[in-house]
Amino acid sequence: MSLHRLLFNPFLFMIILTTTLTLNSLLIVESSSNKKPASGPEINVTKYLSFPNFSTSQDITLLGSAAISTENNCIQIPENNLQYSAGRAIYSSPIRLFDPKTQTAASFTTTFSFQIQNPENDAGPISGGLSFVIVPDELTVGRPGPWLGMMNDACEDEYKVVAVEFDTRMNPEFGDLNDNHVGINLGSIVSTKSINVSDFGVYLNDGKVHRAWIIYDGLMKLFEIYIGPDGILPARAVYSGNLDLSPYLNEYMFVGFSGSTGNNHTEVHTVCSWNFTSVSRASLRVPSTETCESKIIVANGGNNIHVVPSKTPTSFYIFVAVVVLVFIIMINLYLNRKRKDENYSDETASFTKEKHRPAPPNYRARKFNFSEISSATRAFGELQVLGSDTRSVTYKGTLVNGCNVAVKRFYSKFFSSRGSERRRLIKEVKLVGKIRHPNIVPIRGWSFDRQETIVVYNFAPNGSLDKWLLGFGVLPWTRRFKVVKDVAEALSYLHSKELAHKNVKASSVFLDISFRALVGDFGFVLSSMESTRFESLVSQKVDVFEFGVLVLEVVSGRARRSGPGEMDLLDLAWAMHVGGEKGKLVDRRMGPVVNPDQANRALEVGLMCTLNDNKGRPTMEEVVEYLNFEKPVPELPRTRPVSLFPYSSTTGLCSGYSCSFK
Repeated sequence: MSLHRLLFNPFLFMIILTTTLTLNSLLIVESSSNKKPASGPEINVTKYLSFPNFSTSQDITLLGSAAISTENNCIQIPENNLQYSAGRAIYSSPIRLFDPKTQTAASFTTTFSFQIQNPENDAGPISGGLSFVIVPDELTVGRPGPWLGMMNDACEDEYKVVAVEFDTRMNPEFGDLNDNHVGINLGSIVSTKSINVSDFGVYLNDGKVHRAWIIYDGLMKLFEIYIGPDGILPARAVYSGNLDLSPYLNEYMFVGFSGSTGNNHTEVHTVCSWNFTSVSRASLRVPSTETCESKIIVANGGNNIHVVPSKTPTSFYIFVAVVVLVFIIMINLYLNRKRKDENYSDETASFTKEKHRPAPPNYRARKFNFSEISSATRAFGELQVLGSDTRSVTYKGTLVNGCNVAVKRFYSKFFSSRGSERRRLIKEVKLVGKIRHPNIVPIRGWSFDRQETIVVYNFAPNGSLDKWLLGFGVLPWTRRFKVVKDVAEALSYLHSKELAHKNVKASSVFLDISFRALVGDFGFVLSSMESTRFESLVSQKVDVFEFGVLVLEVVSGRARRSGPGEMDLLDLAWAMHVGGEKGKLVDRRMGPVVNPDQANRALEVGLMCTLNDNKGRPTMEEVVEYLNFEKPVPELPRTRPVSLFPYSSTTGLCSGYSCSFK
């Protein structure tokens, strides 16, 4: 029955209208009878921290190069590696700093004593900086160098942070005033306010102990900073002005300190005492006024108790009214169906046709014009370059719809003059472009115009894994283990589709904004001497071997390629296993928060993947089961395999036809 016939049936319309008004009245009565205040009086939520000194037993989370010195009981950033390092010391529990109901930032006051010095020359030039930070998590370490361990360029747009930096190096690209300034950073490494503290007789790099007072009034939005000798509050603030912190705060945030040093510069930042107090507004929830006493009557002097029968609940009337309404509508529909005419049949057919209209096609990779790619990458400008290798250059691009992409542009010299390799790459790109998996970087499209060979990927905001293992800071164990499992899931899926990645390494694994691992940068084309049949036989086995080496990199925080005079990572891992000391391979920078069972399982799986294929190397499907603890890992040999997979410590890749015999 059509909708207009239903509504313009006078008898049925009156019934629906009457029933609707009745239901509405009943709901209003019941709502008013059960109405409870959503919130009660406002109160102040106060948090107070006091650290006259620091020890390892306190609730301080240390990340990266941060440590607590046992000599002076101070937080020290960095601990050992004085060049190009970053660290954080964060109070372990979150603090309420924003009221979502009133959209008001909390008021807080913090004071701490700090010292910045050069361990090699007390009066010499130094470089780096220390920051008081308010951050959304206790796991992330920012980049070293000018980023002060506060942020990194990969996630700056999404990462909420409030910081006060004490910077001893001038970085013009960040708008720094000089090499002796204090900055207020709101969601960006570029300071919203910057103050030359030389005007106040303060020299951050003089090696003396300074004390900072940071005061913020959330209601007045007044921000003040004082710096002076330890124990003496200066009469004049180095900064006093109105700032609204609320857009940069979550309801709960973490507070603490971060610091970094740059290349060829040494600097040590110490924080020896710290007090912090915050006050935020919150509303108490008022409990219900209904009590057990209101439901019982005490009779006969209180000796006998009986429950007073309650009235028929309003919900029962609502139920009866709905049933009656549905029954009447069904009868009316049945009677009208008998009287349907040709117009009604045509209307029904039209409605059915519209209802089953084909859905729009799912998102698929598409062809881009060269002009689109050129515009997105600013004509392949140098500032857009993300990285390069012997075959290609990768650029960051922004499409006309605002989406960020990674554009991989292959060198024309990479392909043979006959063009067969280019045709094969185009075929493989289109094939992989159909793949969709949560742990595989989607191919958004391609461009093969003007003899250009370009592949367009989705952009991963947090960059590649190798930068985090060897550059940005220290990934905590929970994220590392998840990366290993994510990559295993992606490779297992590819192998189940009879495909292979052919380029498994840390620089081909990317991290999205939530640090989920995405496998990308496929090795589309092997060298011309390798046949398709050979590739199909060995590529998946190569993936498994390379995944094993990747796992060792993630657990140890080391590069697979050794430096001069150092043992190669794979050789080192097997030597430690044979000596019963593979636990020493775990990256010590992660601190004591590593899960030993997970770390041991990851190392065993990594070593197993590097076994000869006929001596126990697993499939990726089995690797996923091992990492999920769904089945035990077979015992590894106690002696190093005589012939490992032909892994080159120089290239890190399988070499020659010998792969097929493993």
